[in-house]
Amino acid sequence: MHACVIHAARDLRVEEFTPSAPAPDEVAVTVTFGGICGSDLHYYRHGRVGDFTVREPMVLGHEIVGHVAALGQGTARPAVGTPVAVHPATPCDHCAECATGRRNVCAGTRYLGSAARTPHVQGGFAQHVTVPAAQIRALPPDLDLRRAVLAEPLSVALHAVRRAGDVRGKRVLVTGAGPIGCLVTAVLRHEGAAEIVVSDLVETPLRIARACGATATVRVGAEDEAGGPPFDVAVEASGAPAALRTCVERTRRGGTVVLLGLLPPGEVPLLGNITVTRELELRGAFRFDTEFDDAISLLADGLPVDSVVTHTFPLSDARAAFDLAHDRTIASKVLLDLTRH
Repeated sequence: MHACVIHAARDLRVEEFTPSAPAPDEVAVTVTFGGICGSDLHYYRHGRVGDFTVREPMVLGHEIVGHVAALGQGTARPAVGTPVAVHPATPCDHCAECATGRRNVCAGTRYLGSAARTPHVQGGFAQHVTVPAAQIRALPPDLDLRRAVLAEPLSVALHAVRRAGDVRGKRVLVTGAGPIGCLVTAVLRHEGAAEIVVSDLVETPLRIARACGATATVRVGAEDEAGGPPFDVAVEASGAPAALRTCVERTRRGGTVVLLGLLPPGEVPLLGNITVTRELELRGAFRFDTEFDDAISLLADGLPVDSVVTHTFPLSDARAAFDLAHDRTIASKVLLDLTRH
């Protein structure tokens, strides 16, 4: 077996990996596809994501689908061979946040492919992984695995839109047309937003955003900023301080700004006076919880997001896949095919 392992910034290796056998209440999965996330790219390029620094070799990846390979003792289903998606989070289930339905912000969560704690939580870019049975979701029989691999990032988008509140009939700005921004766009369209304006620095992601349901797009720096009346809701999905400024400036009085993209470490300027005088609501959106099941249902029902997946590489070409995934003029969501090595 092989896995995609990060050792330090720019030190990404495909190397031998020995998976553990499933213990009681665990499930072993043969992984088919893994989606490269922005956090994976940060680990690759910088050796860290925010304050989480790689201190030991770590298998990357938390967006994975495959088939059940074996069941641990006491685990009756899904049956061996069942196509599945893996929810990447294991909250503690006993803290105050878990008790009040905020499991996505549980401080004790173990998340696949995360250096937030030491030892690190090994990720899913391995040909064979073993996870708690509670993280396994059997997939609808007609859901193609290439679509199903979007369940995790689509869950992030669903959670962000729900943090915004009811968007029916609203005028919404989305800054950043990466995979998450495009999936946010698709969810907004599905939830009945009247206008969805998406901005980005380059044209390729904007084209994908239009395919996902954007009613208008703006290429920042090449044309005027989004015109028209102020927005009811803005979703900042790029992690760029300048984009956050745009969201605050362009949101109407009493409107809502959802902060979804992770900003650079340290202090970031904020238009505090505008936030105060317009009584804007700034809401953070972090990961997800039960949205994972809803995301699978939306994908099975045909939510138009196929354009988000642009490239697939065999595991043996993981380094080339990561390099391409960083080039937003060409790529959006890049997949690793773990069956090919």
